Amino acid sequence: MSITTTTSLQNAVHEKYLELHGDTPLLVRSPGRVNLIGEHTDYNQGLVLPAAINKNIIVAIGKRDDRHIQLYALDQQESFDAALNALERSPLLWPDYILGVVQQLQQRGHDVGGFNLVFGGDIPQGAGLSSSAALECATGFALNELFDLDISRLDIALAAQAAENEFVGVKCGLMDQFASVFGKEQQLIKLDCADFSYDYIPFNNPDLCIVLFDTQVKHSLASSAYNERREQCERGVALIQQHHQHVKSLRDVTIEQLDEYVKPVDATVYNRCHYVVSEIKRLQDGCEDLKNDDFNAFGQRMFETHDGLQHLYEVSCDELDVLVDLVRDNDAVLGARMMGGGFGGCTINLVKIDQVQNLVDTVIGAYNERTGRTAQAYIANISGGTNVILD
Repeated sequence: MSITTTTSLQNAVHEKYLELHGDTPLLVRSPGRVNLIGEHTDYNQGLVLPAAINKNIIVAIGKRDDRHIQLYALDQQESFDAALNALERSPLLWPDYILGVVQQLQQRGHDVGGFNLVFGGDIPQGAGLSSSAALECATGFALNELFDLDISRLDIALAAQAAENEFVGVKCGLMDQFASVFGKEQQLIKLDCADFSYDYIPFNNPDLCIVLFDTQVKHSLASSAYNERREQCERGVALIQQHHQHVKSLRDVTIEQLDEYVKPVDATVYNRCHYVVSEIKRLQDGCEDLKNDDFNAFGQRMFETHDGLQHLYEVSCDELDVLVDLVRDNDAVLGARMMGGGFGGCTINLVKIDQVQNLVDTVIGAYNERTGRTAQAYIANISGGTNVILD
């Protein structure tokens, strides 16, 4: 079971910066995220319910006297140099998450000077916990502090998202970056993806914790299926728009409209849209559960979300389904579902804290028997968002 080591990570990043550059750096941490409920709703102008977690990217940064950028990735033990006036994608990929943010800040009229940057992280790679968003947000936040750019937290998140969309080339929504920047301890973020308004929802139960089971797989279907699901949702909206012109996205759609205008035309599109419309409502109901401290009801909604993702949206996979099935009738688990784009990655589980170790041992053993693979377990504590690390 993975235990966070943020303090030792911070020390390692700091020491590497001192070794490479000598001067005392500014240190910034930016967290990964989980999403409790509200999957595949973001690009349908719906609601999501993420939280920042205690898995982080740590950045050490300092000014240079020239117009160059020198980067070092502690985990990869790789360096990369670039010029501020000639930013382009690198063959290493990881520098692009940093350079893309620099480019976005430049395009927004901010005067970014040359800098040295060292970073490292303890966010598991490929598990769907948004290590890339954390790196982008850490970079934007650090540059804002270093050069006194006076950029709001929302604009830092938007610049980070735009960097991933336009420089890296991944068409993600804003949820990952928003959660990383706006996270608060013991709080979930109810984010409206239509207008970026948000509320904090309390998530404070000392008897429960969040456990992630990583399938250790990522199937090749993920990217093509993601694009196809977006197109199918847009098709459903178009069918309804023929009768209700005010409808702009699935956020505006009712189940009754789906039954009347979509179901007779395309059963697959109907299933996709039915899941999304139901999930938006499920999230709203789930927030009321949490406000009433009804974690059992919230957990049941998590199972319902997984069933919808498996059977209606069809973005799960055998490994994810096995992990959910293994905990479905376990008294230690209040709720579980696949998390993220699908076809691999993690399940997120709401677990009684005094039964965590026994659950982890049981699930990892049974998962290996069923799939021949070895799952990884992580404890995710809800943390604050991006911040400067003070001495």
